[in-house]
Amino acid sequence: MNEAALDQINEIVAKDTWTGDDYTQLLAELYEITDGPNTFKAILHKMESETPEPTGSAALKIGIGRYMLCRSDQALEALAGATDNKDRRYFQGLCYKATCKYDLAAEQFALSADRGWDKTEAQMQLAEVKALGGDLDEAGKILAKLAGSSAETAQYKYLEGLLAELAGKGDEAIEAYQQARDLDPACAVATFRLAYYLDLHGAEEEAIELYKECVSQPPLHTNALLNLAVLYEDNGKYDMSAVCLKRILAINPTHARARLFLGDIESSRTMFYDEDQAKRVARRNALLDTPVTDFELSVRARNCLKKMNLRTLGDLVQATEAGLLSYKNFGETSLKEIKDMLSIKGLHLGQALEDGSELAASAQQLVASTNIQNEGVLGTPIERVGFSIRVRGALEILRLKTVGDLVAKSEPELLACKNFGQTSLTEVRSKLTEYGLTLREAL
Repeated sequence: MNEAALDQINEIVAKDTWTGDDYTQLLAELYEITDGPNTFKAILHKMESETPEPTGSAALKIGIGRYMLCRSDQALEALAGATDNKDRRYFQGLCYKATCKYDLAAEQFALSADRGWDKTEAQMQLAEVKALGGDLDEAGKILAKLAGSSAETAQYKYLEGLLAELAGKGDEAIEAYQQARDLDPACAVATFRLAYYLDLHGAEEEAIELYKECVSQPPLHTNALLNLAVLYEDNGKYDMSAVCLKRILAINPTHARARLFLGDIESSRTMFYDEDQAKRVARRNALLDTPVTDFELSVRARNCLKKMNLRTLGDLVQATEAGLLSYKNFGETSLKEIKDMLSIKGLHLGQALEDGSELAASAQQLVASTNIQNEGVLGTPIERVGFSIRVRGALEILRLKTVGDLVAKSEPELLACKNFGQTSLTEVRSKLTEYGLTLREAL
């Protein structure tokens, strides 16, 4: 272990309170020692146990420490009771940004500048949260005011890239992110955003290398680790995916998404998928879903089937001869038409009701899934559908809990979601097809 770095860490820990400079130095020193995150986790635990209800300067130290370990919500609890100064306000802004509460973050960054935080840095942060919160015009105005003194800094180029990306100008965004990285190879925000953009647009190998850069330098970048875990899982590299998730959980055991994703990884290791069987089921479902209107039938037979609500071959293989003949105006001639129609496809009336028939389960499943009023299928929880981690994460962001919630969405609505691309859309379509369902058509 680097003894000099450890001495510096102990010296900072012994201070009554911390500042932004102490935070920066702590990150640098922790990066120099073996297993820095776990070392700092132990330090913070000792601080918390010695001051269970921190206030003032102690609360500021603990708040900054919790933020360093990606525990932003808990950090905000501590910072609320901290001494009201520029450091408290700035770190409150960082915590709100990390939890996507961009309006609250903007308030805190403005207050940090009022209390003495570097105005240029505070304005940079303000421009970023305005952009992430959707106010691109205001973010652009703030950035324009900084152009003179800061135009050739990595942070400024990163913000140019962010504004371009959010405005749909992908090529300009990539160029600006690259310029930021050229100015400062350690500019983690530009590296992550470039990786994220490439990830969304299918350049997975390049994205993986950039995410690896993000997680190789302080502070711990949980979003990069999560996205890297997803890409590894997509490529069947379950062990490498688990390592990424365990790095997050090692310092924040309550991280909900990391725990959820790790559970998925453990399940994937033992999951067996019979591709041939899946194809057979898909072919049977497609056959049973064939409308009876695809066949030439007499007007009498067609009308009778319509009134009996028998609209597909799947419906007919669950009907019996006696049942059809009992219907008014349905006679032997119509019955022969129906039997001939089914025989063309190798089917017969009542086939789905016969013991041991493979069509029994298929027909029942198909009828259930295509009936829009069937709460059994539409009420199926998303986690039971078997989506990949990437798709589940996106659907979680959209707060979609059931299959019914999902089919109420259109393709453009899904594609507008963070981390949801064409690959994810293809997977959703495929899974819904198994239920005989589709996404809502865009208006």
